[in-house]
Amino acid sequence: MTDNANTGTPQFATAEYSAGSAEASCKSCGRRISGAHYRVNGAPTCADCTRRLQEQAPQDSHRAFVRGVLFGVGAAIVGFIIYVAFALATGLVIGYVSLAVGYLVGKGIATGSRGVGGRRYQVAAVVLTYIAVSLAAVPVALSVHMKDKDSQQHAQVSGPAATPAAAPAAAPASAAPPEMSFARALGLLTLLGLASPFLDLADPMHGIIGLVILLIGIRIAWQLTAAKPLEISGPIAEGAPAASG
Repeated sequence: MTDNANTGTPQFATAEYSAGSAEASCKSCGRRISGAHYRVNGAPTCADCTRRLQEQAPQDSHRAFVRGVLFGVGAAIVGFIIYVAFALATGLVIGYVSLAVGYLVGKGIATGSRGVGGRRYQVAAVVLTYIAVSLAAVPVALSVHMKDKDSQQHAQVSGPAATPAAAPAAAPASAAPPEMSFARALGLLTLLGLASPFLDLADPMHGIIGLVILLIGIRIAWQLTAAKPLEISGPIAEGAPAASG
């Protein structure tokens, strides 16, 4: 029995493990792993790469959050412009643009924070996505209103009213509606815009579909800004016995 062990007869418990260990390679640098190693998010990783990944992992801070929100605001403005431009160019208000807005906002925040994620980043992404999509209804509605007003004026000019006739009596000055200040009008339009996804429920089919698509866009932004922690296990010794099955 001793002779067999000394003549190079393969030892099942050790020889196969060594062969398997020799074939393992680091998922980060691609080099063959020798000695103790780690598992980072389930993937075998050498000790050097594990240490480097720990050092390079983005750290949350107030500065990172502010930078992420600023990038997110910029992305929300871009998404708002895309939504409005598409609606005005095509005459169609398609809720699927909400998905693009959610993606832009999520990627913007993740880029600005340099990969840092977490609950407050997700909340910011949700708020910015909702604001960008809901406020897009304001310029679209104003454009439709202006077109309808122009068409009505054109019809009045080209219609029977264009013939000379007795001028109607001027309405008394007291009957004129009071003018609304710009700040108040802007505030009212903003409130109506923020409520527009729910006001659209007056047309149940159209409103529900639009709201569902908006929620999907918000979910995209939420997922893109989630925390991505490194799950590190180890060190795992090269000669450790494999778990019996």
